Amino acid sequence: MRDMPYRLLLFALCSWPFAAHAQTGLTLQLVSEQAAVVPGKRFTVGLWIQHDRGSHTYWRFPGIVGVPTQMKWDLPKGWKAGPLVYPEPERTLMFQIKAQGFDRDVMLRTEITPPADLKLGDSVTLSGKASWMCCGSTCHPGAMDLSLTLPVAATSVLNEKWHKLLEAERVRAEHSSDAWKAEASEKGRDITLTLRPADARATLRRSQREAEKLIVFTEDGWFDSDKPQTITLHSDGTLSIRLIKADTYLGGKPPTTLRCILRHDDGWVKGEIWRCLQIAPLIRR
Repeated sequence: MRDMPYRLLLFALCSWPFAAHAQTGLTLQLVSEQAAVVPGKRFTVGLWIQHDRGSHTYWRFPGIVGVPTQMKWDLPKGWKAGPLVYPEPERTLMFQIKAQGFDRDVMLRTEITPPADLKLGDSVTLSGKASWMCCGSTCHPGAMDLSLTLPVAATSVLNEKWHKLLEAERVRAEHSSDAWKAEASEKGRDITLTLRPADARATLRRSQREAEKLIVFTEDGWFDSDKPQTITLHSDGTLSIRLIKADTYLGGKPPTTLRCILRHDDGWVKGEIWRCLQIAPLIRR
């Protein structure tokens, strides 16, 4: 299974019948950060995913295996939905293959914009179909129609339970920063990513052991999520990371930049709490 090309594995998994495995390994709920809809005012809706013990779902780009959770909206006329936003990824295992997903319970989110001509006192129902791949000891694709009904009002208050969870996920968002300078080069199947502290704001790693806690997540599949990532810490705080190109790339012609997210739980910028640095350096070939 390890040597199966990503495309063939994806086809095999998606060919399993959805209905037979609906909700296997997880529960889903559509929730609103606001208690009511205010005409013309954008608000946040969340897709709350709770995993059974030992199960996981996938990030927006899963790596060499897996299928990302998605949401296809069926909104009333005049409503608009933004893209589905995923918080920082985790390294997860599909059998013995390292992938990019979520073992923890996770809240995905979307910004919804209602029309300005809604009638106060009415209620509205937001509907859509969620689809996912949930894996544990086995893998189960699934799909489900979800809906959420809210009143229309001139003002609204926060639903504290969902607001708290959504705020926690916003904190986990990736960030770019000029406190670090990234470079990438490629030779054969080897990719070398170099990350240098650009100024005193950069949070430096204290030891090689600490540096090795770093995980690099691919945003387009150019490097293999399952291959070893060899990390070297230099005396000036520079990090050198060796990655391996994936056997199969579904993005067409080779990319010009190395699009990735680097996660380290000790952070990247002094005084800031986010843990994922988003970079896209040019690839020198």
